[in-house]
Amino acid sequence: MTTVINLGRRDFLKTAGVLTGALVLGFRLTEAAAAEAAAEWGAVGAPFNPNAWLEITPEGRIIVQVPWSELGQGPLTAIPMLLADELEADWEMVEVRKAWNDPRFGRMGTGGSRSVRTSWDPVRRAGAAARQMLILAAAARWSVPAGECRARRSEVVHERSGNRAGFGDLAEAASLLEVPQNVPLKAPAARTLIGKSLPRLDTLAKITGEAEFGFDLRFPGLLFAAVARAPVFGAQVAGVDDSTARRMRGVRRVLPIGSGVAVLADTTWQALKARDALDVQWTPGSEPDLDSDAIAARLAAARPEAAAIMRREGNPAGALASAHTVVSSVYELPFLSHSPMEPVNCTARIVDGFCEVYGPIQSVSWGQSVAAAAAGMDPQRVKVFPSYAGGGFGRRLMVDYVTDAVELAEAAGCPVQVVMTREEDTRHGFYRPASRHVMQAGLDTAGGLVAWSHHLACPSISGQLDPAGVPDGRDEGAVDGAATLPYRIGNVDVLYSMVNTPVPVGWLRSVYNTQNALANEAFLDEVARAAGRDPVALRLDLLPGDNRLRRTLETARDHWGWPARLEKGRGQGVACHPCFGSFVTMMAEVSSPAPGRVRVHRVLAVVDCGPVVHPDGMRSQIEGGIAYALSGLLHEGIRIRRGRVAQSNFDDYPILTLDEMPEVTVVSIPSEDAIGGIGEPGYPPLGPAVLNALFDATGVRVRNLPLAAHFGQ
Repeated sequence: MTTVINLGRRDFLKTAGVLTGALVLGFRLTEAAAAEAAAEWGAVGAPFNPNAWLEITPEGRIIVQVPWSELGQGPLTAIPMLLADELEADWEMVEVRKAWNDPRFGRMGTGGSRSVRTSWDPVRRAGAAARQMLILAAAARWSVPAGECRARRSEVVHERSGNRAGFGDLAEAASLLEVPQNVPLKAPAARTLIGKSLPRLDTLAKITGEAEFGFDLRFPGLLFAAVARAPVFGAQVAGVDDSTARRMRGVRRVLPIGSGVAVLADTTWQALKARDALDVQWTPGSEPDLDSDAIAARLAAARPEAAAIMRREGNPAGALASAHTVVSSVYELPFLSHSPMEPVNCTARIVDGFCEVYGPIQSVSWGQSVAAAAAGMDPQRVKVFPSYAGGGFGRRLMVDYVTDAVELAEAAGCPVQVVMTREEDTRHGFYRPASRHVMQAGLDTAGGLVAWSHHLACPSISGQLDPAGVPDGRDEGAVDGAATLPYRIGNVDVLYSMVNTPVPVGWLRSVYNTQNALANEAFLDEVARAAGRDPVALRLDLLPGDNRLRRTLETARDHWGWPARLEKGRGQGVACHPCFGSFVTMMAEVSSPAPGRVRVHRVLAVVDCGPVVHPDGMRSQIEGGIAYALSGLLHEGIRIRRGRVAQSNFDDYPILTLDEMPEVTVVSIPSEDAIGGIGEPGYPPLGPAVLNALFDATGVRVRNLPLAAHFGQ
């Protein structure tokens, strides 16, 4: 049960900038509240540690403070909607503020499509508790039963007497009350804001330019930094001639840091030009001759008998050996760059013994830790203020840029903004791991699927970041979407071979689901063809009757009219995938209108994410996931050559263009089942749906990407 506390009764308000006379409630947006508090304070007498709060001011303003970073996914609108609905607030009076890493907020990080789904219960309960406190305060003032009072549009009303009072007028009296527990939440039919496509609270600021992104931050005495980074993975600075750079206009300092050699200048352009004038000598690096072919060979050399068994049901080896037909395929997927529109940047300054960090940061608490290490400070003396971000897709979960900024601010004794160009972001990122999927399926004489084997070989993000954390090679995250195969098959093997390389890897939107769903769903299409089965009918046979994924598939079938009558030369494909608590089926219509070209004409996405808080936001996230996935499918693939990333910018790492975007229809299944995330589930089914449709149209089965390597996009 969510705990809500009255912060007005604590010394919290003394340092939180909250005026007296306000009603302030604290609550947590994570289920790990007790564990986190116990770890910080000790198991005995651990205080409740809220990481969000609701404030109702004497003027009636309703302020919601949330710990999630705004990367374009919309939590700064959806989460206030949850609270305002239960509170019965006037939406025009609602404000939202991004929290900084005050110790009271606990651990802060944005990822895993968690923002809204982990807020669903605690935020609504906080709103319901505040509503009841305001009603109790009003009832006491009027000497009437609380059960006769109702809250609506930021007022409490007693209809029999005609009395009414605004929330602001009642806030101080309510702040003196104990927080009521277990206040009933609204029935779905009574919701007034949840399920409505309200204007986003951050839209106006972005349109007018008032919204502050990382690149917008300015402080007195700010210098701009550009860093010469190792061209080869693992290389270190062996020497540097900075004489030319130091003579250039605007250059203030040249400093060595952990990631290379930095130039500090009065403007970004001056820093970049001087950085390019540095003559840096580098050590050879860990594997100076590494290339993509060598990495592919390492993945292919991984043996299933030496792999970690991540899921085993029945006797898959025996079932394959005795199967009437065995279908086998290998899928190979490349490294991918995140390539957010706003490249990586960070601003840091040391003020009065505190380190302040500003910028588009997803991992606020991790950023706090690395900043403390870089500045040589206690973490409690580090403040991290996340700004708006121009996309993230997982790249901003990594905090290398925080370390750079803090190291330079500490060494230079002034505020420093580190800027990475598009070329740097492409060549010095943390990439979606490359992967190789050896797939086998066994069919009986009637075409029934009796065995399934998936051997995945790829680098481990966890294994690279924290090798001690996965000493036995069992990375559960790496098989997400593979070990969780949703179909009923009697004999299943999912094996994982950890094959790490010097290439830095990191979380990309939907993480390993991007690879594993593609291998699963494209291969299942091959199995259906081998069995002479319709791919939708086969999936329905393999999904339980009460399954939420099945519900999306049935809805997609009916909405599409599967199999649809298409123009000559066009094909249709289907793929399903559950992840991050949501269930998605996609269907795609594809053609190859000219030799060497692939055209995706339309995509249908049917989504069951439980209750939909902000329908327009949900559609935007699914559409964005489709665009992001299609870009990777058609064009993207990081190539390694001579121990480094070969590409540098959108000219040689092209992304999806506007004219390539298909018509997209998003259908949401009304549901009060458990709420799921929505930022990532729109990615995984797109790739296999398109590949399956492409085969239907052309007879060409593509098993390694990008499609441009086969169709010359």
